[in-house]
Amino acid sequence: IGQLLETVGGTLESFYFAFGPDDVILIVDLPDNKTAMAIAATVAASESISAFETVPLMTTQEVDAAMKISVGYRAPGT
Repeated sequence: IGQLLETVGGTLESFYFAFGPDDVILIVDLPDNKTAMAIAATVAASESISAFETVPLMTTQEVDAAMKISVGYRAPGT
């Protein structure tokens, strides 16, 4: 996994085995979400893993910036 991540400029931050619906949890640092998608698509196409989920994490700075974006939304019925 470390070698795969290095090929796209990423690093493995943590690797955990777990009980429950997820057997393995990885925390990786990648250059961007496009790179994460490329890895996910490549792994999925290989059919070497039966199921996986990619969950992007956000920094507090990213959340703060997102909260400053004005979105033109009005709830139905209002």
